[in-house]
Amino acid sequence: MNNNSNIPVPSPQSRLSPGLNPRLKEFLVAALLLGLVCAGAGQEPKAQEAAGIAVRLFDCNASSSAPLTREALRGRAGWTEVAEGGATHRFKGDAVLMNDAIAVALRPGAPGLEVYSLGPQGAVLRGVLAPAMGAAGATLSRFGIVQSNEGVGAADVEFSAQDGSAPALRCTLKAGEPVLQTEGRGGAAALRVEAPCRFAVLPDFFADDIVVDASELPGKEAELPGDNLLLYLLPDRQAILLTVAKTSEEDVRVTLSGQGADRRMTASELRYGKDGKIWVAVLAADAIWHMQNIAPQQAGHLVKLDWKAPFAAQWRTDWRRDNGVTDSWEMLNRRTGGQFVKYSPSGGADTIPADRKRWTTVLGEFNYPCWLEQDGAAWLEPLASRALRFEGPALVYPLNRAPATALGTFTVVDVLRNTLGVGPCEYVLDVEGQQSHYKGRATCSVRDTLNPIYSGHEQKQRRAEIERTLEELMVFIRHIRGRIEGYVTFGHETLGYLAEQKRAHPELAGPLDQLEALTRVIDARLAARKTEIQTPDEAAKMVEEFKKTVLDYDGEDAPAKCRRFTEAWVVIGGNQDELAGECRWATKMLRQKAGLLTAADARMADIGRELRRRSQIVLRNPAGHEGARH
Repeated sequence: MNNNSNIPVPSPQSRLSPGLNPRLKEFLVAALLLGLVCAGAGQEPKAQEAAGIAVRLFDCNASSSAPLTREALRGRAGWTEVAEGGATHRFKGDAVLMNDAIAVALRPGAPGLEVYSLGPQGAVLRGVLAPAMGAAGATLSRFGIVQSNEGVGAADVEFSAQDGSAPALRCTLKAGEPVLQTEGRGGAAALRVEAPCRFAVLPDFFADDIVVDASELPGKEAELPGDNLLLYLLPDRQAILLTVAKTSEEDVRVTLSGQGADRRMTASELRYGKDGKIWVAVLAADAIWHMQNIAPQQAGHLVKLDWKAPFAAQWRTDWRRDNGVTDSWEMLNRRTGGQFVKYSPSGGADTIPADRKRWTTVLGEFNYPCWLEQDGAAWLEPLASRALRFEGPALVYPLNRAPATALGTFTVVDVLRNTLGVGPCEYVLDVEGQQSHYKGRATCSVRDTLNPIYSGHEQKQRRAEIERTLEELMVFIRHIRGRIEGYVTFGHETLGYLAEQKRAHPELAGPLDQLEALTRVIDARLAARKTEIQTPDEAAKMVEEFKKTVLDYDGEDAPAKCRRFTEAWVVIGGNQDELAGECRWATKMLRQKAGLLTAADARMADIGRELRRRSQIVLRNPAGHEGARH
C-alpha cells in the first residue's frame, strides 16, 4: 500500500482533536508540552502522564493466528516500538496502535481490526471492525502506516473479499481519546461492528431512549432506527462500545443468534453516508453500566442496588415500563446537607429537596425514583403511579459529565462532542429545541396575585397591576392552548399518514394498528378535558366580564366575586397544563414505539423514520408546564 514518508512532527496543539473537550484539551496540551521539555532522565510525573496518553505504534515481530492475549498486550514481549514517523517501517509481524485507553491490532488473516480496552484489569477485546460485505465477509490482508507520532496514529487497512474486491478502511487513533475514527475506502460503503451484546441503546436527548433487548427480537436479522449514536452494553458490564455517525438517514442492520436470555446482537452494519466517517469508542471502567430487574410489587419500595457509580457523572436510568417502552430518568446526586442536584442532558441543574418530592403534569406529586449518594451508592424507588408502571430491566449508564467528573474520564456525550465537533453535536442534542418556554402568567399565579389584592381592598390603588396580570393571564392561556393544538394537529396528520400506509402496505396492518392506537390517545385526552379547558375566546370573555364587574368594584363581596373568576381560570389552566402533558406523553410513546417496531420488523423502517422525524418537530420547545423533563 502507499506509505507516506517524511511526515513533519506536528506541534502538541496540532496533535489533539479540534473537537476535544476544552478542559481535557488544556490538560493534554500541557502534558505533551511538559513531556517534550522534560525528555530524558528525571522526568516529572506530568511528563510521564503525557507519555502515557500519547499514541504508540508497535511491531509485534510475529504474526498471530488468533486475537492477541491480555498477556501479550501487557508485556509486549518481543515487540518493537516503531519510531515516530514510522510510515516507512517494514513490519515483520502484526502491528498495534495504542494510547492509554484503547489498542487496535492490525493482524493479517483476521476478520477485522481488533479493538481492545486498556485498564487496570488489562487489555480486553471489545469489538472487531471490518467493511460490511454481506454474508461472505472479508479478511484483513495488509496494512500501511499513514501517520505515526505522539499525537496521532493512522493506518490504511486493506481487506480481501470473496467476490474479488479489495475494500479498505483508514483508521485513526488520537492521544488521550478512547475513540477510533474509521473511513470507508476502496468501495467500503458500510462498517461491520462485531460486539455481541444483549442490550443496545439509542440515546434520545429529546425524549426517552430506545432500549433494544435481543431476547425480544425474532429472526436472524433486525434493523434499528437510524441514529447518530448507538451504545452496545457489553456483557461483562465493564465496557460500553459506542458508534457515532454524522448521518442518521440509514437504519442499522443487526444480526442475532442464541435463544432466550442468552440471545445476542452479534454484529451491526452502519452506512458511511456522504461524510464517509464512523467513529468507534470504548468506555471502560469497573461496572460502567448496570442492570436491575424490577418486579411490579417493588413499586413504591426502596431498592438499594448492588452497584456503585464508578465515577462522578450524570448517570441515566432507563426504566422498562409494563407496556414495553422505556422511561428515561437522570439520576439525582446527593449534596452535602441532604438536598439533591439534577443535571439536564443539555446543561444546567435543578435542586431537588432531600425528600425527593417532585411534581409534574400527568404524574402529579411523586418521589423521584433514582439517585446516587455521595459515596456513589445507588438507590431506586420504582414509581407507584396509575400513569405508568415499571417492570423488567432497568439500565444505568453514564450519559454526560458533571462538575465533579475527572478531566480524563469520558462519558457518552463527551464522545459525541469529540467526534462530531461542537456544532454538529449541539444539533444532535438539539439544545435549542429542548429549551422550555414560559409565556405570560400561570393561572395559579394569577389567583395568588389577585385574591390578596381584593381581600385587602387594594384594587383601586393597584388597578394597573391588575390589568397587567389579566393580560399576562391571556398570554399564558393562549400559549398553552397553542401547544395543545399543535399536538392535536400532529395527531390528525399522523392518523392520515398511517391510513395511507395501511392502504399501501396491508401486510403491515398489525404494527400500524399499534401506532394508530397510540396516536388516538391525543384526541381521547382532548375529549376528556374539553369542557374544562373551554377555549381561549371563552377565557377572554371571562376577562372582559371581570373588568366590567369586578375590576373597580369595592363592595364587601368583592373578594368573593374575584375568587369566582380566579378559581374558574385555575380550572382552565390546570386542565390545559395536564392536557399538554398528556399529549406530550402520548407523542413520546409513539416516537419510541415507532423505533421499536422497526427493530422488530425491518419493513417498518421508512414509516418508523418518518414518524420519529414528525414527532421531534412537535416536541420541540415545550411549554414550561408540559413536564418535558421529569
